[in-house]
Amino acid sequence: MTNPTYAEFGWNAHFARQSNADDTRPFRVTEVHRDSVSAISPDETILLRHSDSTGTLAVGDWVQAIDGQITTVFDRQSLLKRRAPGTDAREQLIAANVTTLGIVSSCNSDFNLSRIERYLVLAADADCLPLVILTKADRAEDPDDYVKQAERLSPLLSAIAIDATDPLEIKRLHPWCRAGDTLALVGSSGVGKTTIRNALTGEEVATQGNRNDDKGRHTTTSRALVRTTAGGWLIDTPGMRALRLADASDGVATVFADIEDLTLSCRFSDCAHDTEPGCAVQAALASGAIDNARMKRWQKLKAEERRNSETLAQARARNKGFGKMVKGVMAKKRQDRGG
Repeated sequence: MTNPTYAEFGWNAHFARQSNADDTRPFRVTEVHRDSVSAISPDETILLRHSDSTGTLAVGDWVQAIDGQITTVFDRQSLLKRRAPGTDAREQLIAANVTTLGIVSSCNSDFNLSRIERYLVLAADADCLPLVILTKADRAEDPDDYVKQAERLSPLLSAIAIDATDPLEIKRLHPWCRAGDTLALVGSSGVGKTTIRNALTGEEVATQGNRNDDKGRHTTTSRALVRTTAGGWLIDTPGMRALRLADASDGVATVFADIEDLTLSCRFSDCAHDTEPGCAVQAALASGAIDNARMKRWQKLKAEERRNSETLAQARARNKGFGKMVKGVMAKKRQDRGG
């Protein structure tokens, strides 16, 4: 393939409006390292330094640089992020300026509607298109059933079932990774993300065999932006054991718009949608207009999103308050026993 133009990299009017009229040049970040980032332009691939932490940059970012030093980070068109693993409240950037989020699952025991919904929230909050890619369709008795289950989750998504080892099947993904487009792959370990990457890019990144429990093994260990044979770009990501949402209330509202709209008709503005009179959500459950399992997943994500969106200071204050309450209860119990 010939060297791509800036437009084929995904450069557009959104970024051009932010560009400085000086000697600095725009680059797109392909990998984020501890002390630097790898970046690419139509003319070169280069290592760039950043005066701030590289943790503030994401694969797919557009930056300007001069003499190997980043001078500008452009406002993103989309940003995929999650709350970092562990007990603190940091955000972890997954990828930036993604056109389509490819949610990879497989037509076996890995298929999980609740997990797919989480990724749908991630896509909606980032303002990129969701695409559910169901692999290992050749091993399923009825792959179309998996497609239908996924598509019922949201009118916003498309879903396809493929055999990722079949070159003809993989071409069905080309419409989402044409020149100027960026497709990011997310999903559990062992579902076939690396197989898809190899087929779309012509690379030969090693894949791991499946385990007997269908859970697979990690192959990708870091994020990278690579060019596809269709002319667009692919960001492969490591398998996620857990996707902790943060600051994703808009995404939850978008994916569960049917339930969110019902809440506006509840009699009480602070309705908990449990036993309150005049609850439109409970009425819809009773009539079968909405599914009880979906309702519970909505409530769980709403509660989790509120917790995970706490700042570190808020989390510490809440834990401190809980600790005081526990100490108070224990002190009262000791006093009662002594009395």
